[in-house]
Amino acid sequence: MPPPSDSSTTPLDALGRPVLDDATRRWLPWVVALAFFMQTLDTTILNTALPGMARDLGEDPLRMQSAVVAYLLTVALLIPASGWLADRFGTRTVFLWAIALFSLGSLACAVSPSLHVLVAARVVQGVGGALLVPVGRLVVLRAFPKGEFLAVMTFISLPGLVGPLLGPTLGGVLTQYASWHWIFLINLPVGLAGALACRRYMPEIKGPIGRRFDWGGYGLFSVGLMLLSLALQGFGEHVVSVALCFVMLVAGVACMMAYWLHATRADEPLFSPALFAVPTFRIGLLGNVFARLGSGATPFLTPLFLQVGLGFSPSEAGLSMIPSVLGAMFTKTLAIRLIRRAGYRRVLIVNTLLLGVLIASFALIPRGVGHVWLAIHLGLFGMVNSMQFTAMNTLTLGDLDERTASAGNSLLAVVMQLSMSLGVATSSAFLLLFSHGLARTEGAAIVPAFHGTYLALGAMAAMAAFIFYQLRRDEGAAEETARSKLTPED
Repeated sequence: MPPPSDSSTTPLDALGRPVLDDATRRWLPWVVALAFFMQTLDTTILNTALPGMARDLGEDPLRMQSAVVAYLLTVALLIPASGWLADRFGTRTVFLWAIALFSLGSLACAVSPSLHVLVAARVVQGVGGALLVPVGRLVVLRAFPKGEFLAVMTFISLPGLVGPLLGPTLGGVLTQYASWHWIFLINLPVGLAGALACRRYMPEIKGPIGRRFDWGGYGLFSVGLMLLSLALQGFGEHVVSVALCFVMLVAGVACMMAYWLHATRADEPLFSPALFAVPTFRIGLLGNVFARLGSGATPFLTPLFLQVGLGFSPSEAGLSMIPSVLGAMFTKTLAIRLIRRAGYRRVLIVNTLLLGVLIASFALIPRGVGHVWLAIHLGLFGMVNSMQFTAMNTLTLGDLDERTASAGNSLLAVVMQLSMSLGVATSSAFLLLFSHGLARTEGAAIVPAFHGTYLALGAMAAMAAFIFYQLRRDEGAAEETARSKLTPED
């Protein structure tokens, strides 16, 4: 039975799907695609602008990771609540608020006079970003029948691929030839167009009345994640005492253990322990955490390395990142076929080791490296990294059933965002550790510190191969199941 609706809610048909007119069916995927583009562009456009921002704000370029971590952590914290908020207040309402907060946060970032204000503005921006993609995907899932869902998801995921392609280049060009402020200001006209289109073409869909949300579990889980992330960032930045970092670390672990105990007793926990009874989900989730500690740090670390260490201009650094994205796009056409032929276990073990080697091999890049060799290196990394994401994500979600699919997808999204934020914090900690005692934190003097950081990150990423070694040869989703579980990132 479809849930009851009020006068402001889009009417539903007998199957519980919203009744859409022809114009809405045609333009709704474009609205959601625009949201995907905004989110993925913002995730990548900032990285090449960080050294220029550091100079204007009077900060050390090696300590700018808090502007990245604040956004990623905020997104990770709010993703679990996005579905409930959409059900409670309506998809159109929440989507409009998401666009408004994202645009307001972008404006606040552009006018930030200091790093502390910038971090606070990035939190506001992250609140909007956390709701854009999950709510957009939820609308598509509910508005289109299964026969059309994959085609629509494929369409709206394409701008998600264009965002990482344009982001580094656009960020570098704007920083060099205009000002870093414009990497945020360009979100304003896009947000305005998205808001106008949302009011016209986004259906207002609400969930069943009386659906409970596990606020107690959400509080424990969110506080635990926040404390663990802040503790790791504190160890790296040395802006707070080591004793306080240890206190936050212990408190974070205690909150996560308390959440686990809560989940075993709650009637409707945020993330059911039953998820971890599925072997492929358990192994895939743990493998995601460790593999992404290395690969998730490279979009932040590499533009910094190219500009601060190798002396590239912002536009050169941005253009240099294009081969990585092109390599990732090329691999998407081969990933499922390779997985079907070789199996998840073999692909993930070999590819994870190869990923670790490629990350560590950045330590071989000297100052004065040729653009051709750098492009080849980054292209190969992009191919292997994309294969890793596709294999890990389809393995993790492939064996979930209707009862566990929603919660499993949300938890994977949280882990993906959290791992990237921890990867950025970890890479910054290694960078500051290896550069300790240096009189200058730029030019040839800082290159060995970057090399050491890449070696450490590569070793951490390669260790995930031991986790994937626990897979059985026949475990993993079938080809068609894997195709249906692909997310825009894959």
